Amino acid sequence: MSASTPTSLPGDSRFFTRLGPFPIEELARLADAELVFGAEAPKTLSLRGVAPLQAATRAEVSFLDNRRYLPLLADTQAGAVILSPVFADKLPKHAIGLVSKTPYLAWARIAAHFHPKTPSRPGIHPSAVIDETAKIGADVQISPFVVIGPHAEIEDGVAIDTHAVIGQGVRIGAQSRIGAHVTLTHSLIGSRVTLYPGARIGQDGFGFAVGPQGFETVPQLGRVVIEDDVEIGANVTIDRGSMRDTLIGAGTRIDNLVQIGHNAQLGRCCIVVSQAGISGSTELGDFVTIAAQAGLIGHIKIGDKARVGAQCGVMSDVEAGADVIGSPAMPFREFFRNVAVLRKLAKKPDKSDTE
Repeated sequence: MSASTPTSLPGDSRFFTRLGPFPIEELARLADAELVFGAEAPKTLSLRGVAPLQAATRAEVSFLDNRRYLPLLADTQAGAVILSPVFADKLPKHAIGLVSKTPYLAWARIAAHFHPKTPSRPGIHPSAVIDETAKIGADVQISPFVVIGPHAEIEDGVAIDTHAVIGQGVRIGAQSRIGAHVTLTHSLIGSRVTLYPGARIGQDGFGFAVGPQGFETVPQLGRVVIEDDVEIGANVTIDRGSMRDTLIGAGTRIDNLVQIGHNAQLGRCCIVVSQAGISGSTELGDFVTIAAQAGLIGHIKIGDKARVGAQCGVMSDVEAGADVIGSPAMPFREFFRNVAVLRKLAKKPDKSDTE
C-alpha cells in the first residue's frame, strides 16, 4: 500500500485514536437521538466507525443535514445515518436513522465517541529546560525542547508539545494543551484551553508615540487572559494589553491566522474566522461571529450575537444581533440592494436602447 492510499474509514489509526464497535442504542443515548428503522433495517446493530454517505458500509454511521446531499442519502450503504426529522422519511429501507433536531451536534458527539482526543503522555523529556522556580503539576506532559521560564505555573494534566516556550510567570490551567512552537508570555491561561501550533500569545501590542527623532515604543503593561474552554488556531497572534488586559472569553473559538490587538475584549463563545483582524481596544459581546478576512478598527463595540461578514470593514459600533457586510460595513439587506443597483447602472445598454 502506498503512503497516499486512503484507509477504508476516516480516522487513520496512525494518527487518531479509534474505539468501538458500539451498539446503535449506545450511540442514540449519547447523541440524544431517536431511533427510526427503515422497513428492512435490523432491530439492533453494532457499528465500528463513521464515514461519509458515499463511502459508508453497513457497519458505519454517516450524516446528513443539507438537502443538497439527499441523492447521496438515497444511494448510501451506511448502516445508520444521523439526520434531522425533516429528512427522516427519506431514510433508505436498510438503514437505521438517528434522528436529531441538532444533527451536527449529534454527529460531533458520535464521531468523538469513536475517535476521542489522543491522551497525553505524562512525563518530562530530558531535553526540556525548566527553571527551578517553575511549578509543575501532576500528570503533565513536557515534550522535547520545551522551555519553561521562572515562576511559571503548569497545572495538572497539561500537555506541552515540542519547542513550545512558556515565559516567566505564565500560568496554564488544568487539562490545557499547548501545541508545538507556541510562545506564551505575560499570559494567564484557563483550564481545558487548546493552543494550536505556532500561536504567539502575549507579545507587545502595536503601541508607539511620535517624538522629535522618530517613533518611541510605548510600554505594554497589560496581560492576555484566556478563560476556560477556549481554542486558538495555528499561527494566531494575540497582543497583551497596554494598560488593561486583553481578554478572550470562555468557550471562544479562534481560527488560524487571526490577529487580535492589545486591550481587545472578546466575550463568551465568540467565533473569529481565519485572517480576521481585531484592532486594539475593540470589544465583542457574547456569541459574536467575525467571518474570514474581516477587519475591525479600534475602540468600537460589537453587540451580543452580532455577525460580521467575510471581508467586512467595520468602522463603527455594531448593534446586538445585527448582521453586517461590506466595507464600510452595512446591514446585509442594504448591502445587497446597493450591489443590485450598481449592477444595473453598470450594465451595458442594448443597441435597441440607443437607436
